[in-house]
Amino acid sequence: MTVPTDRPLALVTGASSGIGLELAKQFAEHGFDLVVAAEDAELDAAAETLRGMGAHVSPVRGDLTRHDDRELLVAAVRGAGRPLAAAAINAGVGVGGAFVDTDLDAELGIVALNCASTVHIAKRVAQDMAARGEGRILFTSSVASQAPQPFQAVYGASKSFVQHLALALREELSDRGVSVTALLPGPTDTEFFDRGDLTDTRMGATDAKDDPAQVARQGYEGLMAGEASVFAGSLASKAMGRLSALTPGNVAAKLNRKMTEPGSAGS
Repeated sequence: MTVPTDRPLALVTGASSGIGLELAKQFAEHGFDLVVAAEDAELDAAAETLRGMGAHVSPVRGDLTRHDDRELLVAAVRGAGRPLAAAAINAGVGVGGAFVDTDLDAELGIVALNCASTVHIAKRVAQDMAARGEGRILFTSSVASQAPQPFQAVYGASKSFVQHLALALREELSDRGVSVTALLPGPTDTEFFDRGDLTDTRMGATDAKDDPAQVARQGYEGLMAGEASVFAGSLASKAMGRLSALTPGNVAAKLNRKMTEPGSAGS
């Protein structure tokens, strides 16, 4: 079957669930076809959901902590038969707990996915877009990027890396026709807290988490509007993110500890 190429193409990583799936839905709703990536079996169901919204979808299953799997994803995008109009580099993972107790391999995995894979995919995407003179890139950062995160030390540092990378590339590519936006969600109702062993923290246990569909919609709208940073979610989450950016690091670290320390859910 011949795939029509008159529709714009978007890439979304971490697209099997949560914010990534909701971002993919936003693109599908607005007339994009999709290349979607994730490592888990949920990707197939996500692809079917997106096809039901009228999008042609190419799922790429792989572990983005691996160099070769990242290159396979790039090859799938470049082999799609049309230029990439937008990329949402969203895949990420977190691990909670005291730094001296958490598993080293798990935290090196955070660096590999949140940092190394983000750089790798962004490099390939940005090179192609800059050569063509147009394109949009959305990086999923976090309000955690704005201040130190005790008991999520490596995760918070990785998101600061993503945030600074996004803003630096936005300036570099500003005269190359490529728009770059950072999405900064607050606590969002996804699998992140279960996967990261954070359910016994005050942040993980709260019922006041944001709707990932709302976060994704705000992120998509910010990307299309060419905004630099989008503090997404509820008004409270947006205010928390902006306040964190203004609070001295040592003070913010003490405040964040109350939310992220293991066992704080019952305090």
